[in-house]
Amino acid sequence: MECAPAQAAGACPPVATEGSGQALPSACAGLSNDYLNHYSEALMLIEMAADDPAIGADLAEWRPVSYRGYFEASELRRASDALAAYDALPADRRAAFEKLVAAMDALATMAVFALQPPYEEETAPIIAEATVPTLRGLIATAAAFLNSGGQDLAPDRQGEEAQIAIDRILGHAAQRSEG
Repeated sequence: MECAPAQAAGACPPVATEGSGQALPSACAGLSNDYLNHYSEALMLIEMAADDPAIGADLAEWRPVSYRGYFEASELRRASDALAAYDALPADRRAAFEKLVAAMDALATMAVFALQPPYEEETAPIIAEATVPTLRGLIATAAAFLNSGGQDLAPDRQGEEAQIAIDRILGHAAQRSEG
C-alpha cells in the first residue's frame, strides 16, 4: 500500500523537522510502505513456522533488500516516485531509516538461518517467540517513518531490541549444541 495524501490532492505542505529549520515533505511526498511487504512476508512465515517447522524451508530464499533496491527492481507504477522521495530525504533521516532496516535485516536473517533444517521440532516456536514481537515492532516503526514522509522515527532502540532477540536465538543454539 502506498502513502495516501492526508489532504486534498495537490495540497501537501511541508512539515518542519524539530530543531533543524529544515522542511520535509509530508507523507504524501511519495515514500511507500510497499517496501515493508518484504519483511511482513518473512514475519508471517516465521510465525507460521512455530506451528509447522517445515515452513522454515520456505524461508530459505528470503534475503535482505534495501529500500532503493526494492523499488529499483519493482514494477509498481509509483516506484520512481518512491525512489525520488527517498532521495529527497535529508541524509540524517535516510541514515536513521537505513539503521532501522539493518536491524530488521539482522533479526530476520538470523531467524531464517535458525529455522533452516535440520533442527529439532521444539526450536521453531522458540525462534518465533524470540523474533516475532521485535520484528513486528521494527516493521511498525518503519511504517510510521514511511507514512509520515520521513518524520516519525522512534528513539534509537531498534538496534538494541533486535540484538536482544538475536542473542536469545544464539543462546538457544548454544544450549542445543552443548546438550
